[in-house]
Amino acid sequence: MITYVALPFQIKELTNSYIAVGLMGAVELIPLIIFGLYGGVLADRVDRRKMILITEFALMIMTFSLFINTQLEKPSLIWIYVVAGSFAALDGLQRPSADAILPRIVGHEDLPSASALMSLRWQTGVITGPALAGILLATTGIGTAYLVDVITFAISIVFILRVKPIKPIKKESAETLSTISSMVEGIKYATSRKDLLGTYLVDLAAMFFAMPNALFPFWADQLNATWALGLFYAAGTIGSVIVTLTSGWIKNYHHHGRAVFVAALGWGAAITLAGFSHSLFFILFFLALAGASDMVSALFRGAIWNQSIPDELRGRLAGIELLSYSVGPLGGQMRAGTFAAVTNLRTSVISGGLLCIGFVSIAAASLPKFRKYDAQTNEFAVEQRNIRAERAKSAKNSDSDQ
Repeated sequence: MITYVALPFQIKELTNSYIAVGLMGAVELIPLIIFGLYGGVLADRVDRRKMILITEFALMIMTFSLFINTQLEKPSLIWIYVVAGSFAALDGLQRPSADAILPRIVGHEDLPSASALMSLRWQTGVITGPALAGILLATTGIGTAYLVDVITFAISIVFILRVKPIKPIKKESAETLSTISSMVEGIKYATSRKDLLGTYLVDLAAMFFAMPNALFPFWADQLNATWALGLFYAAGTIGSVIVTLTSGWIKNYHHHGRAVFVAALGWGAAITLAGFSHSLFFILFFLALAGASDMVSALFRGAIWNQSIPDELRGRLAGIELLSYSVGPLGGQMRAGTFAAVTNLRTSVISGGLLCIGFVSIAAASLPKFRKYDAQTNEFAVEQRNIRAERAKSAKNSDSDQ
């Protein structure tokens, strides 16, 4: 997360261009799509823990290369884009395995609570990372920010080494299907289920139209608050943390589709209000409100995915999920940067929020099975609940026999 803030800041310092910062999203988009789908296939074929470990090490190396680049007399802008694309590719390989691990180590009924705890772990980094990045960028410089992030990757690797292997349950797909066929099988399954399709399309629309992160360095400048750049990135996560810490009710609320739809509308409305605001306090407040809405959506989307998708397809569907919640923000950076360059920053933010509300409403209206998804009655959720109960019973009987 330190690098996440430092990259657009460095591009802004080198170019002072909205488009150059927004271009980072374009550079990341294609690698994420390709490797996200491939990473999903690998997550169903290989040890998921090993995949996370290898990609984490590669991410550390790429971050160190950014530090080296800052030591040059003229840091290479091209190399920054190359590394940004590499980050997207490695994230595409890693995230499906990371997402697909959870249903293997947590009971079916506890998955919503476990997802909330995982979100809290992630949010801690997302708050402290940008805040620390803002301090480092303002005091010690970009190079130090990258170097500190390298150290955090090394610590992460130490902990990953302590995770038990998570090997695939079934190997038939790896033996009988090619990589392309495996991808197609996952895509067919996802598109055949309109409830899943709704979770992807609603989040994609929300993030594409109303993701203003590429504008944060310029927004802070316009308010004469460069010191608050880290707060712009952290505000949404603060809202997310508040939702996570009060998320006990989520386990008992079973109208998951309705919750995702309403939360996506809340995201668009909060971003619109942030665009209309001229006060730093209110902008950060509405960004926090947007983050809270996004977390409600994320928790219920995660519950739908983890509770209703078969384990033998979980990795490939995690790859598709990665695209649904990552392609939108990357495309959103391009949209926000381009709109700001053609009009101005506030017009870009406000128009994005309003477009989000419109397109989310259209997507939800077109997919009634998504809107009406109920965790207690959905046929796929009921099927997976029974399968996991049988596996747990078999494992318990096996332990008793031993």
